[in-house]
Amino acid sequence: MSSLELALPELRPSQWLSLQHEYDRFDGRGGNTSPQLQWQGLPEGTRSLALTLFDPDAPTGSGFWHWVAFDLPPTLDGLPVAAGSPSVATLESGGLQARNDFGHHGYGGPCPPVGAQPHRYQFTLHALDTERLGVDAETPNAIVRYLVHSRSLASAQVIALYGR
Repeated sequence: MSSLELALPELRPSQWLSLQHEYDRFDGRGGNTSPQLQWQGLPEGTRSLALTLFDPDAPTGSGFWHWVAFDLPPTLDGLPVAAGSPSVATLESGGLQARNDFGHHGYGGPCPPVGAQPHRYQFTLHALDTERLGVDAETPNAIVRYLVHSRSLASAQVIALYGR
């Protein structure tokens, strides 16, 4: 049993994302800034990490992937604010960012339909048993996520909310 824990310290205690995190394209007017993340309790044998951000409430029929980062070094205990810059495929702290469902690398903030019920944004950290997944940042995020799940030793999730 793993004691892996994931937290969004800047959002405590409410767990609500803010305009700073909202997407900045389409009809979004936010800062498109990824929140700070912290984790602890990596299981023995962890050789890399992967992080995903998923909105199961998006009106697509299959949800929406806002962020898929992988090949993160296991020496990290978190990511700072704005780590998921959409302007780069490689994170400053190491690791790669696949294209999200907006079509760009990195973090794409929440942008639910105006007036809809608040959406749930699932941040999930995976401890992996391999140093590298063996794919690059241009690999479709569905393939990256498949590889993440096939190599996952443990995962932890935290859910944040956002509505407009």
